[in-house]
Amino acid sequence: MTEQDESERVVARVLGPEGPEVSCETCFEELDRYVELELAGVDADAAIPGLRAHLEGCPACHDDHESLLSLVASDALPAE
Repeated sequence: MTEQDESERVVARVLGPEGPEVSCETCFEELDRYVELELAGVDADAAIPGLRAHLEGCPACHDDHESLLSLVASDALPAE
């Protein structure tokens, strides 16, 4: 990530989302479904409005999302 990319990310985090955003509690409740939709190729952002904005602005929920996404994606791989 370049220094400019990092600066833009920090500014976006400070300014907050342009659209709706959900709480950490709602994020926790919807995260499983969100990840399943992402992996199925469905527009998860349209299905659960505001969750993407929350994930971009909340480091803890972002980390949970990345971990769950990685875990579920690896479980979906065929066994060798």
